[in-house]
Amino acid sequence: MGHHTLSVVIITLNEERNIARCLQAAQAVADEIIVLDAFSTDKTREICESFPLVRFGQRAWEGYAATKNYLNTLASHDYILSLDADEVLSKELTAEILAEKTNGFNGVYSVNRLTNYCGKWIRHSGWFPDIKPRLFPKNDAHWDGAFVHETLIYPAALPEQTFTGVLEHYSYYSYLDHRQRADKYSLLTAKKFYAAGKKVGPLKPWLSATGRFIAMYFLKKGFLDGWMGFKIAQISAQSNVLKYQELRRLHREKNAG
Repeated sequence: MGHHTLSVVIITLNEERNIARCLQAAQAVADEIIVLDAFSTDKTREICESFPLVRFGQRAWEGYAATKNYLNTLASHDYILSLDADEVLSKELTAEILAEKTNGFNGVYSVNRLTNYCGKWIRHSGWFPDIKPRLFPKNDAHWDGAFVHETLIYPAALPEQTFTGVLEHYSYYSYLDHRQRADKYSLLTAKKFYAAGKKVGPLKPWLSATGRFIAMYFLKKGFLDGWMGFKIAQISAQSNVLKYQELRRLHREKNAG
């Protein structure tokens, strides 16, 4: 049996620069939009509450997977579309979702994210295609992941398809933005590796960084993204150094203690 209603869910923390653009596009496909906010100190709340479809709630941050799973329980409809505040449904993607909605949703749908980096759309560098499952049945799917990138878990028997229209991702407005976020993820990943007992030698940070730069800039054709492709590869390499240095520091700290 197909389902013809859709809950759009979004988690936020200080997203005043992105959230209106996200909600504007989302309201075209949503029967309700639920925003769960981790106590923003900017105008996120006012902006959200200016949209009639939005139900706005606040809850202390518990990590991505736990927060998103709690948010899913708030949805009134059987199908959920999970978006980030810096994502926007393109016109093509909106049309596809509406067509599917008319037919009745069935199974899990993935989107292809196209990232806007400092004003440029990045079509290489290992950043595109970037396929992520985002539209799914509320009762058959949940998010999983302890430290960093959460994964959607669902039964293998569910039908799967990928929309062709892109999900626009307004990810980074400046190099500093990218560097800070990459470093944050690197520190979280180091914690995850440490918890799993992973150890690395003294050369690993540099070898890994060099490998990462070569992979992104040459093998994944980052050079076709011009100067932005160079910056993406450079910052990714730098944060790779940080990740393994932090892992080594955690082990040293433990051994000293």
